[in-house]
Parts: sequence; C-alpha cells; structure tokens
Amino acid sequence: MLMQNDGPPPKGAQTLLTGLSLVRFVADGAKKASELQSLTGLPRSTVHRLLQALKSEGYLRDTPEGLSLGATLIELGFSALSGNPLAAVAKPHLDGLAAQVLDTVHLAVRDHDTVLYLVKIPGQRGADMRSQVGSRMPLTRTGIGKAMLLDEDPAAWAERWRVEVPADETAAAPASRTAGAKAEEDFIGRMRHYRKGGYAYDMEENEPGIRCVAAPVRDGSGAVVGAISISATAPYMPANRMRDLLTPVQETATTISREIGYGPAR
Repeated sequence: MLMQNDGPPPKGAQTLLTGLSLVRFVADGAKKASELQSLTGLPRSTVHRLLQALKSEGYLRDTPEGLSLGATLIELGFSALSGNPLAAVAKPHLDGLAAQVLDTVHLAVRDHDTVLYLVKIPGQRGADMRSQVGSRMPLTRTGIGKAMLLDEDPAAWAERWRVEVPADETAAAPASRTAGAKAEEDFIGRMRHYRKGGYAYDMEENEPGIRCVAAPVRDGSGAVVGAISISATAPYMPANRMRDLLTPVQETATTISREIGYGPAR
C-alpha cells in the first residue's frame, strides 16, 4: 500500500509510480475510484487528479462497468509484443510450420512465472482455442509452459506444481491429499520423460479437448528463452500424430534457436 499523502500529488518519479500503480490495480480488476483510494491509501482528490490525467492520455477509460484499460495501453502492448526480437526472428519459421501442419502454432516466453503468448497462428481446421497474443497461461498446465521448464530440477518442478495445482487437489481430506501427491508424482515423472526427449505435451490439462506438442527455444548461452507449440483439438491429435509432430516442432525450434545464437555442441 502507498503511504498516505494529504497534500498535493507527489512530483516526478513518485507521481509516475503512483499513476502506474493505479493502472495496475485497474488491470487487476479495480473498477471504481473508491476502490483505488482504498487500495492505495491516497486522498480522494489525488486519485481523482491522477485518473483524469491517465484518462486524458488514453491509459484508462470509463465504461458502463467502470474503469478499464485504455486504447493507449492496448497499442503499446501490441507494439511491445511485436517488437520482441524473438517474435520477429521466429515469425517466418512459424508461418512455414503452420502451413505444413495446418494446426494452430504458438510462440511464448516465460514472464512472471506464467506463459506469455507472443505469436499465435490459428489453424485451418477444428475449433479455435482460448489462447491469445498477450494472454497468460499456467506453466505446468500447458505444453509450451512445460517446454520452458525442461532445464529445471525436479524440486523446482514440484514447487511450481504446488503453486499452480487446482484447489480441489490441495483439499484437507486425506483422500484428496493422497490424490494430490499422486498427481504431483505423475507430473514429475512426465517431466523427466519430456526432458530426455527435449519436448513436452499438453494432454488436455489446460483446456478440455485441446492437445499440443511443444519444444523449447534456446539462446546463445543454451538457456531456454521461449518455446513453440502445435495445438489442435483431440480428434486431430491422436497419440501417433503427436509423435509424428515432434520432428517438425523440434526442427523449427532448433532453427529459431540457431538464428538467435544457439550452437549445440557437436
């Protein structure tokens, strides 16, 4: 919480940080000036002046439901995503992969312990999926997220699993605890298998009816800096096809990796 300030709004850097905190609270769901006043501890007059400035510049806007992010932020967000060097390098290769497989192709990076989608090329068949450029998904529930976790150790996998595990798997009942422990053990076992193969699957864990095959993208140091995936509805993703897709997704990931400096040991 910000410190109470009964005088005029703070100047300089503090004013900027205060305004950004209001934008963040609106992004997190705050709809009214009164909510922002409560969240920040600022006087009503200060919140009002900052909101007026943010709305005049298009960072926030009024809607029938209350405050919302403005067009300026949307524009800047898409500019940031499209300006990401990894996205720029990867896009031609992802276009080629999408044309080859006819399914949805994604590029994502890890950001604040979530999957952040940078590129989505919709497939030419089957239903669309809820992923969108700029949206975030769990690391342990998505194939593309698991691909970005391949270099971590089992203890880190387990910790991440516990953070993201659904509430019904952490219930107090002994049976639920036992089921949760078994699910965690199964997850660690799958991750060990994926790490050996250099890929990851999503077997409808994130979205019912959607499966995907993913592979990591590495930079010049060999570190995982992102991942790509091929996703489709389950009827188009039987086990044998998922195995067949490993070659094109891994080859494309390797091509992208080499263009950003990765040179695997020979």
